[in-house]
Amino acid sequence: MDQNFIDELRQKYIKNPPEGMTPKLVRNMTDSDLLDIHYFLTEDDDFDDDEFEEGF
Repeated sequence: MDQNFIDELRQKYIKNPPEGMTPKLVRNMTDSDLLDIHYFLTEDDDFDDDEFEEGF
C-alpha cells in the first residue's frame, strides 16, 4: 500500500477520529489497523446509490 495514502488517512482520522476513538489512539495505530478501520468505515460507500443492479 502506498505510504502517502496511509499518511493521508492517518491525518484525516486524527483530525476527525471515528466515534469512540481519540486522535492519540489513531496516531499510535499500526498501518494495518488504520487500513482496517478505513475499510470498515467506507465499505458501504458503494451502496449509497438508491438504485441497485439486478442480477449478479
